[in-house]
Amino acid sequence: MLILNGADVRAALPMADAIRAVRWGYEAWSSGLAVMPLRLHIDLPEASGVSIVMPAYVPAQPGGSVPAGLVVKAVSVFPVNSALGVPVVQGAVLALDPETGAVLALLDGAALTAIRTGAGSGVATELLARRDASTLAIIGTGAQALTQAEGVCTVRAIDTVWVCGRDRSRAERFVQKVAALPGAPSDLRITLVAREALKRADIVCTATGSMEALFEDDAVRPGTHINAVGAFRPAIREIPAATVRRSRLYVDSRASALKEAGDILRAIAEGVIDATHILGEIGEVCAGRIQGRLSEDDVTVFKSVGIAAQDAAAAAVSLAGAEWAKIGLRAAW
Repeated sequence: MLILNGADVRAALPMADAIRAVRWGYEAWSSGLAVMPLRLHIDLPEASGVSIVMPAYVPAQPGGSVPAGLVVKAVSVFPVNSALGVPVVQGAVLALDPETGAVLALLDGAALTAIRTGAGSGVATELLARRDASTLAIIGTGAQALTQAEGVCTVRAIDTVWVCGRDRSRAERFVQKVAALPGAPSDLRITLVAREALKRADIVCTATGSMEALFEDDAVRPGTHINAVGAFRPAIREIPAATVRRSRLYVDSRASALKEAGDILRAIAEGVIDATHILGEIGEVCAGRIQGRLSEDDVTVFKSVGIAAQDAAAAAVSLAGAEWAKIGLRAAW
C-alpha cells in the first residue's frame, strides 16, 4: 500500500492536473457514469464539528487522461481547531483498485480536499468567468482559500488579488502564501471590508465558515463570477439571497446542493428562489449539454458543497503522479 502525506499529495497533484481530473469527475457524475451515494454526516455538537464519509467511483476518461478511481474519504471539519493551532480540516482518503477492490493507497485527506476544491473553482472559472477577468477577490484566509487562488490563477490571467479576512495579521500571512504560488500576480492587496474587494473584482471566491452573508448584493458588479465553496451545511451561508436570485446559478451536484447548500436552501426557505433557479450542474456545462455565461453582464455563481467524484478522479491522478515521481511511503498490507 502507498501512503501519501500532505506534501506528497501536493507534489503528485499540481493544480493544472487537478483541474483536468476534477473536470472529468464533474462530467462523469453529470453524465451518469460515476457512482456516488449521498455522503454521510456525523454531527459532533460538543466539539462544534462534523465528520463526513464520502464514497465514489469514477470510470477512466476515454483516451486515458484520467484513470479510473474508487475511493472512500473520511474528512472532519472542526472550526474550534483554529484556537488550538490545529488544522480545521482533517481526514484521509482510502483508494481502492477499481478492478479488484484491493487497497491501493492512503492519502492525506486535508491536502487532497483543498486541492480538489480549488480545482473545482478552477473548472467553474474557466467555464463561467469572463475571458478578460483579471481581478480576483478572495474572502477567507484558510487552506481552502489558498487553493482557490491557485485554481483561478491557473485558468485566468489574474493581475490583482484582493484578500479579505477578519484578522489583518492572518491576512498578511495568507498573502505571503499566495505570493509563493507558481505564477502568482505581484499585485496583492489586503482589506478587512468585503465591499472594497468586490467593487473591483471580476471573480470572487468565498471560503469561510460564515453563518451569514459576507457582503451585500449591491456590492457585486455586473459580469462578476462567484465561486462559493465555504457553506456546506444547510444553516450556513456566504452569499446573499438577492445575489443568488439574480445570478445564473450552477452547482456541483443538484441532489447534494438541495440537501446541504445553505446559500441555496436558505434562499428557498425565504421564498426568494425555488429549486428551478438552479440552471444545472457544472458537469453538464463541461459536457456541453447546457450553456454557461450568456453575456458580459451576467452574474454567475458556482455553488459547491464538494462531491466525492472530485476526490475519486483527483486521487487517481495523484496516484499516477506519485508513481511517476516515485514519491510516498510503501507499506505492507
